[in-house]
Amino acid sequence: MAELQRLVEQTAQELIAKRHIPRATYRVQFNAQFTFKDAEALIPYLHDLGISDVYASPILKAFPGSSHGYDICDHSQLNPELGTRADFDRFSAALQARDMWLIVDVVPNHMGIAENCNAWWNDVLENGRSSAYANYFDIDWTPVKPELAGKVLIPILGDQYGQVLEAGQIQLAYQAGAFCLRYGSHELPVAPGTYSLILEPPAAALTAQLGATAEPVIELQSILTAINYLPGRSEVDAAKITERMREKEVIKRRIAALYSTTPEVQTAFSDTISRLNGVVGNPHSFDQLDDLVSAQPYRMAYWRVAAEEINYRRFFDINTMAAIRVELPEVFDDTHALIFELIAKGQVSGLRIDHPDGLWNPPEYFRRLQERYITEMVLRQDSALDRADVETAVSAWFAAYQADQSEVRDYPLYVVVEKILSEKEPLPRNWAVYGTTGYDFMNLVNGVFVDSRAGAAMTEIYGGFAGSTRPFADMEGDSKRKIMQEALSSEVNSLAHQLERLSEQNRHTRDFTLNGLRHALREIMASLSIYRTYINTDDDVAERDRHFLDEAVRDAKRRNPGVFASVFDFIRDTLLLRNSEEYDDELVRFVMRFQQITSPVMAKSIEDTLFYVYNRLVSLNEVGGSPANYGLSLEEFHAQNIKRCKLWRYAMLSTSTHDTKRSADVRARLNVLSEIPREWERMLAEWRALNADDKIDGLPDANDEYLLYQSLIGAWPQALTSADDWQTFCERMCAYMAKATKEAKVHTSWTNADEAYDAALRDFVVAVLRDGEASPFVQMFLPFQRRVAYFGWFNTLSQELLKLTCPGVPDTYRGTESWDFSLVDPDNRRPVDYDRYRTILNEVKQLGVPSADLVHDVRIKLFIVQAVLNFRREHPGYFGESDYEPVAAAGAKADHVIAFRRIYQGRGILVIVPRLLVALTDGQERPPTGDVWGDTRITVEGGSYRNVFTGEMIDGGQVVLSQALRYFPIGLFEPS
Repeated sequence: MAELQRLVEQTAQELIAKRHIPRATYRVQFNAQFTFKDAEALIPYLHDLGISDVYASPILKAFPGSSHGYDICDHSQLNPELGTRADFDRFSAALQARDMWLIVDVVPNHMGIAENCNAWWNDVLENGRSSAYANYFDIDWTPVKPELAGKVLIPILGDQYGQVLEAGQIQLAYQAGAFCLRYGSHELPVAPGTYSLILEPPAAALTAQLGATAEPVIELQSILTAINYLPGRSEVDAAKITERMREKEVIKRRIAALYSTTPEVQTAFSDTISRLNGVVGNPHSFDQLDDLVSAQPYRMAYWRVAAEEINYRRFFDINTMAAIRVELPEVFDDTHALIFELIAKGQVSGLRIDHPDGLWNPPEYFRRLQERYITEMVLRQDSALDRADVETAVSAWFAAYQADQSEVRDYPLYVVVEKILSEKEPLPRNWAVYGTTGYDFMNLVNGVFVDSRAGAAMTEIYGGFAGSTRPFADMEGDSKRKIMQEALSSEVNSLAHQLERLSEQNRHTRDFTLNGLRHALREIMASLSIYRTYINTDDDVAERDRHFLDEAVRDAKRRNPGVFASVFDFIRDTLLLRNSEEYDDELVRFVMRFQQITSPVMAKSIEDTLFYVYNRLVSLNEVGGSPANYGLSLEEFHAQNIKRCKLWRYAMLSTSTHDTKRSADVRARLNVLSEIPREWERMLAEWRALNADDKIDGLPDANDEYLLYQSLIGAWPQALTSADDWQTFCERMCAYMAKATKEAKVHTSWTNADEAYDAALRDFVVAVLRDGEASPFVQMFLPFQRRVAYFGWFNTLSQELLKLTCPGVPDTYRGTESWDFSLVDPDNRRPVDYDRYRTILNEVKQLGVPSADLVHDVRIKLFIVQAVLNFRREHPGYFGESDYEPVAAAGAKADHVIAFRRIYQGRGILVIVPRLLVALTDGQERPPTGDVWGDTRITVEGGSYRNVFTGEMIDGGQVVLSQALRYFPIGLFEPS
């Protein structure tokens, strides 16, 4: 054993020493329109751009036609729509040939179950609790509604069950020895134990026709006997489950053989199925089919009942994505086997973990990822070793490694997590990861370009136009309550019943009522300011978790003075495990489930609802951000970078992703509005008056109109040169506004569409854009939009350089290396014209430095990206184990400059970017270069520096910005 421990220690330390840390990532979105072959063809371009790692959306088999890949239905194979294994191998080899690597997106929280795509889910539907995969999915087999005991509710029907059944829309069908129930595109398996309801009538008919001693009759009767002896679908004993799995397949083979060889059986089956399927217009003719449907381990239901009665955990409120229990070893193994095979072969170098807050125990999951990697690499050295022994040794080593009190730990496998951090919420230090995927940085860098001095004015303008005067913070709780009462009411109701069972176990809490507990639970969840806590059975409750729960309970009490404080105290003590000695494991299960639910409550109520309702300045309405935080100080910007440099220096840095509400370039434009509130107010009044006649009975409302104007400013294309261009843009805006208003759930929604409002909104968008440049609105709108866009160009260049040089790993979302004015998906998932991008990159390399006067030139952003990324490739030290040092500015325009150094081995690069450009240029549309800076200056270490963009040299010491930024608006300077 000691020898094994030494091997594990040696292997782990070697993996840590040789770990691959990305230099710069590039996110690609795989689907049928962008395959492994397409990605392979893109590699030379990405290499020239300076990318080290392709960062891929999920690559495992997803629901057919999936545009995103997060609805994985089979973890054991690559997605065939992306190509073959050979295609993937060639893609991998092409990466390795250029010393590039691959990070893949892993989806451990849920699987796609739509229609007939998921074999595990189909097995559960066929066999209920006796399925080998019953525990793979997070199903409540004893739900609140007793009629659902032992069943799965599947909300797939377009109307009430009885209406659908008697309309003949649910049909029984024979299928290769088995039977299924068809509804639209759904094929649901019939449980083998209920086959007798189908086979007994043909058995009787065949007996009458052929006689009891006929071979087909004997065989069919024997099959019926075998069906009756099948272990029941409520069996959970492993041996009985194995027996059931074996015998049901034997029964199917016997039925198939009998059917294929006996015409009389075929006729009898057909007659029975036809009779069972009923006659439309004769309700009683469906009674036997109803009996068969009701006998299944699932309950088909009207899709609208899902929110209240669904008994499997979902990804948020999406019925076609069922949560899985990756905390179980067998589920972890079966869902990660292929991914770790690719890692062991060197074809995958890192993982991005999707939605970790949905997991039962996120820290445990991250630990298991690292341990699994070490285990696989040990076994590759000596395959004769016993896997269980290796796993035990690895677990012991890793526990000791994590027990080290060092503030920063390196891990063998590069793992980043899609963790959404609320304001001032730290990433837990016990997570075996390298950081987040960058939403925290996104909001940090965006905030520094918002003029906080105009917050009150923008609030006044928004309130005056849209009639909205409530602060965002006051709206948050209401939005959470709405989501808990509607979209996620089943989850909250189940949680309340768990809590009631706990309260009944103690004489001091037994008088708490179900309604009272449910109300208090909702109020605490509505007051929780973070996505979730991470309390579990093994660790002490972290101060972080205690702080946020105490804060939530205090706020809930304050908002509910009529509710007994003791109810809130009981829930608080339960969530903090203070009563753990008084209860059994049910308490821990309650706490863990509570933590899994608060995340979707937060996401659905804030990101997917309120961010489309509160529209004061929508550049602030971004994932992980808060519209209440209007602007960010330079001091806070630097402080957060210093902290990241110390604790999470290899976290991802993002400004646009597949999930952002709008691209970084759109936000950069909209941030300009924060500098010119009175100009904005004047234009709003003029546009409103001009477009008033295009409304239908006052629709759309003023709040949606306000959102539309901001969205037009942000998303307006660089050029609209043809009628097709105008039509395309108009359709994009119509689609965006339709999604925005449905997400807002004020006048219309996905589940309860108001067709009149939807039509009025679309007609309004079309009306304001009709006639293209000849439109009176467009003629009034464009001068202001172009003014905003002018300053927005420079905001983009500044934030891009910050992303590329701040502590962390910069990520470029597909297509955003040049100008990209996309809105929320699916707008941001349109195809990228890479042929055009290759041409632009070649032009950039040939032409040299684009002029700052041509800031709108499509080449300038790409020029900056490739220049900095290639500089990072040549000088990795400045961006890895380096320090971050803010550089203070002095002079009249000091508040308009962001400057810092990245110091490595005593030498440092210098970064300088402008911000708040309207005031910087006194409102003139001119580049932030040369004498616009006046006497503004910074002081840096002596010596000389070379501008990476222009090649100019400057002297250290006191650096005057009018010279440092004489020709180009941003600066990256290396010591010469």
